[in-house]
Amino acid sequence: MKDKKILVCDDDQGILEMLELLLEEDGYQVVLEPNSVNALRSIERESPDIVLLDIWMPMISGDQILRSLRDNPKVSSTPVLMYSASTDGKNIAESCGADSYISKPFDLAVMLEEIERLLQE
Repeated sequence: MKDKKILVCDDDQGILEMLELLLEEDGYQVVLEPNSVNALRSIERESPDIVLLDIWMPMISGDQILRSLRDNPKVSSTPVLMYSASTDGKNIAESCGADSYISKPFDLAVMLEEIERLLQE
């Protein structure tokens, strides 16, 4: 179960490092993508089992990335967990087809539970 690959796309280096530590400690392979412009290419190249995606990023926002991902037959079925500090984050995540949503600051235990739940579906 734990040989799953998770791609994390976030422009915040601190969050990337924290999630990388947490997820690797939990036995996952982790791929970090700090640049939203490269996110789709990275997802195609890496074929992750799940994508963690911040909504608010410079250049291309998480909802734009997710809409493009859902339109791409190669990766359209990849589960995506979105997160944001925005009060409107849940609505944005639902409207663009996220499989799950967590608000920031997130509880790491809740994040891990959501990842496990999505990987089992």
